[in-house]
Amino acid sequence: MRDRIVVLTSLFLFASIAWGQQQPADNSAPPSSQSMPGMDMSGHDMSNMHMPMSAEKDADRDADKDSDASAHAMRSMEGHMDMGPHMKMTALRPAKPGDAARAKDIVDSARKASEKYLDYRTALAEGYKIFHPEIPQKMYHFTNYGYAMEARFRFNPEHPTSLLYEKHGEDYKLIGVMYTAPKSLGEDQLDERVPLSVAQWHEHVNFCAPPPDRRKELLAPHPQFGLRGSITAQEACDAAGGTFHPVIFNWMVHVYPFEKDQASIWSVNRQHGDAD
Repeated sequence: MRDRIVVLTSLFLFASIAWGQQQPADNSAPPSSQSMPGMDMSGHDMSNMHMPMSAEKDADRDADKDSDASAHAMRSMEGHMDMGPHMKMTALRPAKPGDAARAKDIVDSARKASEKYLDYRTALAEGYKIFHPEIPQKMYHFTNYGYAMEARFRFNPEHPTSLLYEKHGEDYKLIGVMYTAPKSLGEDQLDERVPLSVAQWHEHVNFCAPPPDRRKELLAPHPQFGLRGSITAQEACDAAGGTFHPVIFNWMVHVYPFEKDQASIWSVNRQHGDAD
């Protein structure tokens, strides 16, 4: 079962990207509850990352294969450190005057904004959507798509894009929040949102989507395609018949505001799924 869970989202991304390339942007369409946390919700960067109806029907007809395949990025996003050239991180900068105070304000705002959602049912009642609740995950993203849209234009620490939960039995425990920023922003602009002397933003890069007749290769132990694939460059992706995307999601950063020390609050290891 563990091996089968490792694959869903690369296929989901493949279908979504293919659909987005063929369709005009429709900003009036409501976001799918299965949209990736951290994706661009405007339809500009990823052009409506929704599964087309034909893909949804295919998934229904081949539920096991597509469901298992859909979780590839889910597991990949939990194990960022394994992704190597598929992960880009901002570099830590020397501290500037005011960075520590600004970071503290962000943590205080994150804690204040999320405390009301200690009971996950409150988050659901207020419109947060769980990304793939049917797939076992180390950490579940409950996403507010209105805040995701707002984050494209400005940073509001009281409006995190996603709430982060761990599942314990039938209950969910709130552990942190995730902020997002447009993938077009440079590091200076990210530093204006969250000081880079304290936090490291990350994004997912060098994604080669497989051609339709090779999607099953995503299930292989050492795939060419996807977020764990051996293909990391446009030329190799073209040669394999894939479609290359230099960046597939927006910038993301996790904050764990209920922790006691700065290292734990901004933990990169925990953010990358390397810590329990």
